[in-house]
Amino acid sequence: MKNIDIRPAVVKDVPLILDFIRELAAYEKLLDQVVATEPLLHEWLFERKKAEAIIAELDGEPAGYALFFHNFSTFLGRAGIYLEDLYVRPAARRRGIGRRLLENAASVARERGCGRLEWSCLDWNKPGIAFYLSLGAQPMDDWTVYRMTGEAIDRLAAGGKSGSSGGASGTI
Repeated sequence: MKNIDIRPAVVKDVPLILDFIRELAAYEKLLDQVVATEPLLHEWLFERKKAEAIIAELDGEPAGYALFFHNFSTFLGRAGIYLEDLYVRPAARRRGIGRRLLENAASVARERGCGRLEWSCLDWNKPGIAFYLSLGAQPMDDWTVYRMTGEAIDRLAAGGKSGSSGGASGTI
């Protein structure tokens, strides 16, 4: 039986974390969108401490990782954990590593008194969806994710238009 170890990421893991990010992005067909660098990851993970990562090792070799950060549920009145990335290298899949990474994230959520553990999965990632459902996760079909990046954030922050001709629908 293979030995799986899960440990918190440390500063020397920054190049490995960036490798994992690029491998995940390639799998998701989004590699062209990766602009993260080692200095950025070092700053945001270890200086600003805005996110955390855990590393999975299979027989002492890096096999996968998870990266997460706290969010907040006003309905629950407590923090939650948002799992930004969960990735296991192809050669290490189907050995329980993804489950162990999620178990670790769930343990962190429980230890910190968090009310939720959430993540997103691409609609076409059928193996990922099946895996998450097998663990008891529920899809949030009634919610749509909205995203702003780069110039759209800059325009909105400066009081400019965000590209739509009308106001925001919904209550803010």
